[in-house]
Amino acid sequence: MLKILKELILRERFCPGPTGIFLNHFYFSRHGIARMMEKLAPELEGRILDVGCGTRPYEKLFTACTGYVGVEIDTPAARQAGNADYFYDGQTLPFDSETFDGVVLNEVLEHVFNPEELLTELRRVLRPGGRIILTVPFAWIEHEKPFDYARYTSFGLKALLERNGFAVLRQEKIGTGITALFQLKNAYWDCVIPFRPLWLRYVLILTLGTWNNLCGLLLSKLLPDQSDFYLDQVVLGKRLEK
Repeated sequence: MLKILKELILRERFCPGPTGIFLNHFYFSRHGIARMMEKLAPELEGRILDVGCGTRPYEKLFTACTGYVGVEIDTPAARQAGNADYFYDGQTLPFDSETFDGVVLNEVLEHVFNPEELLTELRRVLRPGGRIILTVPFAWIEHEKPFDYARYTSFGLKALLERNGFAVLRQEKIGTGITALFQLKNAYWDCVIPFRPLWLRYVLILTLGTWNNLCGLLLSKLLPDQSDFYLDQVVLGKRLEK
């Protein structure tokens, strides 16, 4: 039973559907990002580079691409995971200039200590006019410690991209208003509920997560939205000629 439940949770992990309300305690953040990825994916065609690809959760959405390449920082854990096609040293991407038509950077920039260096590299490997889809958290717990370095406001992120040769074509906030509050409550429980015994963790996480998800959905219909309080940002950008 526990194995079946675990498989269901993994299936709903990054692209949760309606059942994700009951199976994903990060529902508001993950559902919002997946929904925007699905909307923006047709903007990227040709060869696409997924930087910090992880498990490549959104690869299937990019149906217009002719090739999808994943790259990760070269660590034993990344090599053991076996999801990346290439590895790099965190400074220079192992590709020639103007190799790709699109770049995906999903929940990565906050883990980069020198973001301008990374954006310079992304601009180098992108062809002129190439598109980038970038997501970053705003209101979120510290994670992947100690490599969690920054949070960006909407103004700061736009300025950072424009300063490094990208035009912002679209910028959206995800998980705004009361849903952000209930998502953060779920994140709190995720931090404090013990990992052992595993079955008890699943029961508590799913019970509390479902309650908070349902409350957040209901109250989001009744209360005014507040776009200054949000979980994540999603940006569609374009590499400028100069």
